[in-house]
Amino acid sequence: MRIQVDKIASVTRNLGLDRALTLSREIVVEPGSVIAARVLNDKNSYNVLEDVFGRLNQVNAGDLIVGALGHRNALHGYEGRMPTQVMAGDHLQLLNLGGVIGDCISHNPEVGPPFELEVLGQVMVYPDFQSRRGVPARVAAHGVGGDGGLPDCPVVYVAGTCMNSGKTAAATRLIKGLRQTGLKVAGCKLTGISALRDILEMRDYGAAWVMDFTDAGAVGTDPGNAADLSHRVFSALGEYRPDVIVAETGDGVMGEYGVQSILADPELRALAAAFVFCANDPVGVAGGVDYLRTTFGIETDVVTGPATDNAVGLRFIHDHLGLAAHNARQDGAGLVDHILARLRERAAERQVA
Repeated sequence: MRIQVDKIASVTRNLGLDRALTLSREIVVEPGSVIAARVLNDKNSYNVLEDVFGRLNQVNAGDLIVGALGHRNALHGYEGRMPTQVMAGDHLQLLNLGGVIGDCISHNPEVGPPFELEVLGQVMVYPDFQSRRGVPARVAAHGVGGDGGLPDCPVVYVAGTCMNSGKTAAATRLIKGLRQTGLKVAGCKLTGISALRDILEMRDYGAAWVMDFTDAGAVGTDPGNAADLSHRVFSALGEYRPDVIVAETGDGVMGEYGVQSILADPELRALAAAFVFCANDPVGVAGGVDYLRTTFGIETDVVTGPATDNAVGLRFIHDHLGLAAHNARQDGAGLVDHILARLRERAAERQVA
């Protein structure tokens, strides 16, 4: 079956798909399996689809779109399961703006019910030149190998209590400031659900190279794959020989996207020159910092996020927790200076060793 689709989601960006596609009614049911679907309803909120260039496209009832099967566990969005069985004609839901498609089981009122989709079929690709034998399109088939081992450069980890706790704002301000000191900076997002938005923002702020877990072949992360995907991303970025990598972990340190498995990995922890922690309020700071210390033996170097938006939060963090705190939006220079000091300390420690 040949079709002409209207929109191709960013989750498929590594496949280089054309709008003219061949579909099979036999669907490979696994995370990252690329399918085409028809949109069945209109929405007034959370109603866009990110394309392979990062542009947000309005989605309308009747649109034919391409996305990939997967799951989502977003507190401020949709919870959706990876389907166990999919056939042409089935109804599934669009779980995020990056084009992940699954079985939605709950939603946040702020985003409303998701787009309903009618599955049309499995997208087929033809990897062999001039061959008419197609194979099912899979995001995993186009992931970076990451065979070069972990990089020698330091990593600045940016973690937080939850989505929307200021992590990307902190990561981008750090990238901008570190680049302006002359360092070659790479940026990455290690956990979450597939979307280009955050890593494109890292590029906008000066990261010479950016990657996320989708570049490593996954549409989303979980406790079972997050650490391995992070190894691959770091290995691939290391081939560019950056001076420093700023690594954001999507969602929160207690979420369901596998941040804990990264923090528990001794090789990944050993890369750290600094841990930046983001939180929305003082209780989140206190609980998150204590959780990192008692569960993983990680000491937080600096706190940022909405909890530092004014002197009330800053005073609590300084006086009651004894930690450094800088608001990324209002005191980006202070945040960068603090991390630069940690980078210098790490370099000195390595010279002694």
